[in-house]
Amino acid sequence: MNRQQALQFETDFMPRIVERVMRVVGHGVRVEILPYERAAVPTRLHVSAERAHHERDDPRGYPYSLNVFLTWDDEEIERLMGAGGEARFLRYLDAMAAKFDAWQGARDVDLATRSQAEPSVLFGGLDFEA
Repeated sequence: MNRQQALQFETDFMPRIVERVMRVVGHGVRVEILPYERAAVPTRLHVSAERAHHERDDPRGYPYSLNVFLTWDDEEIERLMGAGGEARFLRYLDAMAAKFDAWQGARDVDLATRSQAEPSVLFGGLDFEA
């Protein structure tokens, strides 16, 4: 993916992803777009939060505060910019809540307690399937 495509993704798609993530994850979470730097450092979405003081001893929680990064596959991003990309993207946004549920279990992340098992978690190479 070239810099122009990355900029288009950051401008046209990422703000809507941020808005949906904020709706899915809820209050007290920071969501930040980290722009494309080069092929080895693509556009990322950083989702983070400190555990609420009263939840620090919650037995459901993990030892580390929420610190998750999301990246998408370059070819998937390029497909969004082609025919049918917008409709595909809208279906993806509608599926975000289910995707976050699946990602939590797969990577020991607990959104309810704003915690995770590792200091940093990467959900990388994501696609835009609903």
